Amino acid sequence: MPHNHPADQQSLDDQPTTASAAAGTRPSTAATPTVEAAEGPGTEPTAAGTPTAGTGTDPGTGTDPGTGTAPSAPDAPGAEAAEGPGTRTAPSAPDAPGAEAAEGPGTRTAPSAPDTPGAGGGTGRSASGPKIGGGTQDRTERSAAPQPDGTGRSAPKPPGRVRALLRRPAISHSLTVLACLIVYAALLYPNVLRRLTPASFTRIPVEAAIGIAVLIVLPRRPRQVMAALGGLVLGWLVIEKCLDMGFFKFLARPFDPVLDWVLFDDAYDFVHESYGPAGAVGAVAAVALLVVAVLGTTTWACLRVTALLGRDRRRSAVAAGGIALAWSLALTTGVTTVLPTVPLAARTTLSYAWDRAGQARAGIRNEAAFSREVKVDAFQNVPAGQLLTGLTGKDVMLTFVESYGRNAVEAPGLAPGVDAVLDAGAAKLTAAGFAARSGWLTSPTFGGGSWLAHSTTMSGLWINNQGRYRNLTASTRLTLPSLFQKAGWDTVSVMPGATRAWPEGNFYGFDRVWDSRNLGYHGPKFSWAPMPDQYTLKKFTEVEYAKPGRGPLFVEMPLVSSHTPWAPIPELLDWDQVGDGSIYRGVVARQPGKAEIWTASAKVRREYGRSIQYSLTTLVDWITRYGNDNLVMVFLGDHQPSPVVTGENASHDVPITIVAKDPAVLDRIAGWGWTDGLKPAAGAPVWPMSAFRDRFLTAMGPGGTTH
Repeated sequence: MPHNHPADQQSLDDQPTTASAAAGTRPSTAATPTVEAAEGPGTEPTAAGTPTAGTGTDPGTGTDPGTGTAPSAPDAPGAEAAEGPGTRTAPSAPDAPGAEAAEGPGTRTAPSAPDTPGAGGGTGRSASGPKIGGGTQDRTERSAAPQPDGTGRSAPKPPGRVRALLRRPAISHSLTVLACLIVYAALLYPNVLRRLTPASFTRIPVEAAIGIAVLIVLPRRPRQVMAALGGLVLGWLVIEKCLDMGFFKFLARPFDPVLDWVLFDDAYDFVHESYGPAGAVGAVAAVALLVVAVLGTTTWACLRVTALLGRDRRRSAVAAGGIALAWSLALTTGVTTVLPTVPLAARTTLSYAWDRAGQARAGIRNEAAFSREVKVDAFQNVPAGQLLTGLTGKDVMLTFVESYGRNAVEAPGLAPGVDAVLDAGAAKLTAAGFAARSGWLTSPTFGGGSWLAHSTTMSGLWINNQGRYRNLTASTRLTLPSLFQKAGWDTVSVMPGATRAWPEGNFYGFDRVWDSRNLGYHGPKFSWAPMPDQYTLKKFTEVEYAKPGRGPLFVEMPLVSSHTPWAPIPELLDWDQVGDGSIYRGVVARQPGKAEIWTASAKVRREYGRSIQYSLTTLVDWITRYGNDNLVMVFLGDHQPSPVVTGENASHDVPITIVAKDPAVLDRIAGWGWTDGLKPAAGAPVWPMSAFRDRFLTAMGPGGTTH
């Protein structure tokens, strides 16, 4: 595809980093039965010190929170009886078996000689405090005193019912296997939706061997810390891969972890406008819960697997070596999975993390380069009298048609309906005395991010991410509106999709901004679009274009009726019936809604095509009805629709058309090689969208340069 942004191309080409798959379960789980066998009652852990039977508190024993295995003697009846809730061991003979057997749950064993100092088998209880009420020891002191268990430690509190259940060998082993599978799947999780298949999880992840090798050489506490951090990082990478899936599906590019966070604000607004406040709040809550669940699950899994590895480091080392050997053999021999294009040896997570780090570094370098680029402007010092001399007295409108991409006029499922509208529109314009020429521009964005396309067109700079947009709007770069303003035009922005203040209007150089708050619309919303395109054009005519005694206008107007989700779609009404928009209530009731068309991609494509037909028909109808002899209309798409409509690997190209009644205007662009009419030929020139500003200013400047 011409002029595609390198980052997009790299992501779509896919490398081992984005391919996911997972095999290697056999090397990982082969050691599991052997290692798990060490979890039986009374087993001493490797290199964990000398455990204390029945306490369950030794860090290396089976009661380690990360392992969930049973204590040394979980089934000893005597021990269970001795540790029932509320029991108190007789101080006179703390180690006597008979005394322990006598202690059932909820019982209290009386001292052997409550009135005799020193009673209790030489334990010296009388020395612990004064006697109360005939030699009875103070209750508080007795309850606070540590109860010996033969090791000098306090007797442990017995496990609760749930914890005891989880410590049963069958359940404990099942949880450990589940933890291994979670880590294994997370290591091989893909970042492209079409690769999320069972076949993708039949690979050997080299990260498993590396992780085991690192963990088994660490002492217990650092090992646990490393496992927790690793679990959080692994979970975060899974979340980023899920974001990639969404971005690839709707924007044809991966998620940028540095620059794309601002898009969540726009995503919230989109859901709020399309599904209401309850839908937006529900979506935020669901996403938050999902993030917490993923991070918590991967962290728990890593801690549990780490506890398993630490119980027998020798066998864990053998497992790591086996995985590494199998991975090396698969890599050197080129063995593939059941899919011949997917290699068995995987380094998915390592490559993905490395690419993410590289992307962050590239973003920093990109911002530094852009700060220099924004200062280079061939028109910075051009006097006002030498700007746009070929358009003196003209009303120039720069109109963006939402999601109007190359696929709309060339894709087999869309082109017939859209091309019919373009052909009929060209004939209608010719009959009204207008002429048109069309070409192609390559947009910096795809499926969304319209403001990036707007800023690219008006600034003459390639604005393909939020960082560049932020830096641009903080600069003093001259834009098409500010250059027209400098040359004496009255500059106006009509923003029907804006529902709040738009401070960027000052940067662009607009004298006035009309948006959904002051355009006086009282009709229903059309999903995301606050108002239909026909109402926007009619209201603009009333408040600006038809005003008597006005000067020449430069107008920027993004039309929004063809914005996703493309349901419901307005109908073209008689212009005299538009009024305040109330008439559209009946139109909404007659049109299918989002829930109806988003059940199948074929329906979505059909309704997208209908929305483009509506916007183009409305625009041409406005030109022929209201356009005067001085009108110069430049209309173009901002970006292609999402891959739901275009499929994968579609270009970033959008059509652009210039319509004018004065033939001298189009004569100035005769050397551009554009196609006559509203539909650009397949072989018409394709320029980066950032090239339009300077080419247009040059062609419309002194001398009328046409190249």
